[in-house]
Amino acid sequence: MKKMKYIGLFFLGLLISISSFAQGQIKWMKFEEAIAANSSNPKMIIVDVYTDWCGWCKKMDSETFTDSKVVDYINKNFYAVKLNAEDTQRTFEFMGKTYNEAQMAAAMRVNSYPNFVIIEPKLQNIAQLPGYRQPQQFLAGLDELLEKAFRIKP
Repeated sequence: MKKMKYIGLFFLGLLISISSFAQGQIKWMKFEEAIAANSSNPKMIIVDVYTDWCGWCKKMDSETFTDSKVVDYINKNFYAVKLNAEDTQRTFEFMGKTYNEAQMAAAMRVNSYPNFVIIEPKLQNIAQLPGYRQPQQFLAGLDELLEKAFRIKP
């Protein structure tokens, strides 16, 4: 009976740790998923434009995008999208046109990586925040960009 109790406690602990780990991650979406979510609940969209070979992109993923303040800020204020600037295979519709991820990155005028494109909820205006940033720098850069480009006081 004691053994069953310990096994039950083990699985309960495992379940709690898995659910708390899942809460500590950015909720990344595909571009078209963010656009669909935005249509029913308007929100800013942040697009992480990356390439597979970009070391600074990987550093953003492992250090900045795992920081709890960054995770909370992005999940609260944005629909977050990952977009591979070299992917020509996966296609999606946007504003009546078909794009692959590389074409969308080019349409957003991204030419350095990592690059973060912010799209306002009406999908009319965009702004960029290029380059690797540590968590505090990233949040400060986002706040400054939102205020200057979109006149939003974070």
